[in-house]
This record gives sequence, structure tokens and C-alpha cells, in this order.
Amino acid sequence: MRNPHLSRITAATLQKQASKAFDAGFVQLSHNLIRAAELTKVPDEELLEIYELLRPRRASYEQLLLVADKLVNLYGASSTAAYVRNAAAEYLRRNLCQTP
Repeated sequence: MRNPHLSRITAATLQKQASKAFDAGFVQLSHNLIRAAELTKVPDEELLEIYELLRPRRASYEQLLLVADKLVNLYGASSTAAYVRNAAAEYLRRNLCQTP
């Protein structure tokens, strides 16, 4: 449940900041802000679950790919999904995925 006393930044504000960062040559910061804008649509509880799954050995490769698919299909978060897919591939390469 969201705390009504907390201020929230909007996706639009983050997108504007991403654009300014990109124009100023801060490409990585721009990508981070784009992902942050996408994540404003994801409920807090689900965001925490995703964060937990992204820790080493907490999820299988397949589970991480399902998270990426869900991010795209439910929230339109394609940049964040690409980030999760890259993390899944790297975890697989480094043997950091959960094993059955």
C-alpha cells in the first residue's frame, strides 16, 4: 500500500530528466532514468519481489525471463525488461542462477 504522505516523482518528469541527461552526454544516467520512469507503473510490492529475484541465486534463468516478459506485457517496461534479460544471461554465464 502506498503511503499518501510520500511524494512521488512522475514518469513524465523522469523522462524529461532522461532526455536532458542524454543531451548532456550522460547516456548511462539517461538509461537509468528511463528505467525508473517505466518502474513508476509497477506496484511497490511487485517491485520489491523483482528486486529480491535479481539477487544472485534467488531465481532461475527461466524465472528471470518470466519477470522480463511480465514487465513488458503488463507495464510496457521494455527497457527494464531488457535489463532483466541481460542480468539473467550474465547470471547464467557466471553460474549465479538458482539451481533446482
